[in-house]
Amino acid sequence: MKKTLLWMALAISAAAFAAAPEASAPLALEPAQPQILAAGMTADLLTRFHYTPKALDDGMSQKIFDRYLKSLDAEKVLFTQADVDRFADARDKLDDAIKSRNLTTPFAMFNLYQQRLRERLVHARALLGQNFDFSQHESYAYQREQATWAQTEGEIQDLWRQRVKNDWLRLKLAGKDDKAIRATLEKRYDYAMANLKKLKSEDVFQLFMNAYAMSIEPHTNYLGPKATEDFGISMKLSLVGIGAVLQERDDMTVIRELVPGGPAAQSGKLKVGDRIVGVAQAQDAAPTDILGWRLDDVVRIVRGAEDSVVKLNVLPADASPDAPQRVVTLVRRKVTLEQQAAKKSILEVKDGERAQRIGVISLPTFYQDFEARAKGDKAFKSATRDVARLLEELKKDRVDSVLIDLRNNGGGSLNEAVELSNLFIGSGPVVQQRDARGTIRVEGNSNATVAWDGQLGVLINRGSASASEIFAAAMQDYGRALIIGEPSFGKGTVQTVVNLDAMARSDKPRFGEVKMTIAQFYRVNGGTTQLRGVTPDIQLPTFLDAKSGEAGFDNALPWGQIKSANYQPLGDLTDILPMLQLKHEQRIAKDPEFRFLKEDIGEFLQQKSKKTTSLNEVERRKERDAREAKLKDREAWRHAGTTGGTKAAKVNSQDDGLQGNERTLAAELAAEKASKAAKDVFQLEAAAILADQLSLIQSSTRLAQQVLSGFSRLKGETGVVAR
Repeated sequence: MKKTLLWMALAISAAAFAAAPEASAPLALEPAQPQILAAGMTADLLTRFHYTPKALDDGMSQKIFDRYLKSLDAEKVLFTQADVDRFADARDKLDDAIKSRNLTTPFAMFNLYQQRLRERLVHARALLGQNFDFSQHESYAYQREQATWAQTEGEIQDLWRQRVKNDWLRLKLAGKDDKAIRATLEKRYDYAMANLKKLKSEDVFQLFMNAYAMSIEPHTNYLGPKATEDFGISMKLSLVGIGAVLQERDDMTVIRELVPGGPAAQSGKLKVGDRIVGVAQAQDAAPTDILGWRLDDVVRIVRGAEDSVVKLNVLPADASPDAPQRVVTLVRRKVTLEQQAAKKSILEVKDGERAQRIGVISLPTFYQDFEARAKGDKAFKSATRDVARLLEELKKDRVDSVLIDLRNNGGGSLNEAVELSNLFIGSGPVVQQRDARGTIRVEGNSNATVAWDGQLGVLINRGSASASEIFAAAMQDYGRALIIGEPSFGKGTVQTVVNLDAMARSDKPRFGEVKMTIAQFYRVNGGTTQLRGVTPDIQLPTFLDAKSGEAGFDNALPWGQIKSANYQPLGDLTDILPMLQLKHEQRIAKDPEFRFLKEDIGEFLQQKSKKTTSLNEVERRKERDAREAKLKDREAWRHAGTTGGTKAAKVNSQDDGLQGNERTLAAELAAEKASKAAKDVFQLEAAAILADQLSLIQSSTRLAQQVLSGFSRLKGETGVVAR
């Protein structure tokens, strides 16, 4: 997230190494007129209406230059010092480029990036013809952000030699012979070169404008027309299309998943693994050959207007590339992305002779279909509405406690965070907002209906951000819920999305949108989650250090404090926390899965601090063998019946040397299925902690009175006795 927002550039920078020497160079990219105009509109917005407006001057230009250069070559493996010096004069002139509507320089920098990457790819592919000596004591530095630029061409070519040698060794250690290794890497490099040629001017422009936007602060972004469409889909959890998740594999578009209830699934004519090779936009139209297309371009022609016809040329999953194609005609419908919506499950925790039932609601994002709500659609998609429905179901299931799982929930609608909070606290303030003028506004519902008045827990990790932090902080400040997990991300800012097409009165999507920070939010107790995040009441083991999350940004806004809102806590968990902490520590001390986890965390942090890896086969094989023995011992323990035969989630498995798109679709889906079926030790422990809390409260009148001191208000608002 820190390095770049351009997924295609990320994929190429991280995965690409070499390509066939005879491959032609990609065409030089140039800015389009709408992009030039969008740059000016974006600058006008950010210099006038941002929460922390910054002048677009020479100082800002230097920040843009450095951030843009980093997004192109963060690991310093493409450019030499001479390349960087070549654009040194532009370092304090990018502000003028935006103002004067002349984007020649940023595009020239990107075109040099393309040229250098192609050259590195050609060099790396040529290295596959030699025999690597793995008996040498040599190391490969795979973390180079703090390195200096290579001074000579020979120096950077040696970096790539080490990089390719490391990739070869990884595959060798995974059991592949030289012929298979060479074929795998040749295919990898050819794929990378093909992706390089698919880049477009809109990719360059979005990358550059984000270098500008994120130089103001980390959560201000420019979204091109395509990114704007995707952002809208992620918020409303619906789109108009055929209901299929697509994936690019071997230059073909493959069906990875069929959405239940969607046109593709209902037709019965498509299955996972089928390859779409042609698309026609009407019943009688000639198909367009999409072989080798970018996936996002394919997705956009498969989508379309509701009730319109799309005709697909399909190569069956088990057919050879030259086999006859099938033609499948579908009518596009509105498809709801239910796999990204709130879901429930029930965990049982042994408590003496009885089992406590813990209802779990997993919420991936705070979604809301703003457009449908504005139109008055009573059935608009909403995270709060879905959670309220699931709570009613859990009541019927007679659960003892509810756990809201917000791990890796990066946020979404502020309004949803507020409304969801009021489901559990009833009427009252949830969060405070301070705008650029210092005006403070309190957000909350003064006429809320409580959906759950029983015991509540919230599970968070470092990926829980923004709206997730608003909810978790409110539950903590009210004493309404026990917060469990890792410290959260630390994003305490509020963004709005400005549609540049609306500004320009364009009836077509040409200019994109600007997601701009306009306020900072504060907890009802007056503190902010900015930078520090929400600190759990009970912390679970973590792989992350203090410099992850918001603290990892070099220009994050500081932590702050304002006056607390007028709110009345519902409970006080202070006295019960030491007892819960002790029970938690005693339990995980006896749990081998947590011992395994702590071992993996130690190994991960040790390797992270090294920043290099050996290229000596004996040393690497020794490390791999030790890891293999450890994994086998763990699996033997699990299968011995100690955990009832249920495998725990594998935090760190053996390296197969492959990249994601190099594994078969069947293997990828099997691994995903196994991961979903694996035991979630964090969720299980969170449930056990909630069971401990309920047992302690039920065993002590004093603790019950303290923890549940304000729950009588909830009882009055719901008419349901607090559990």
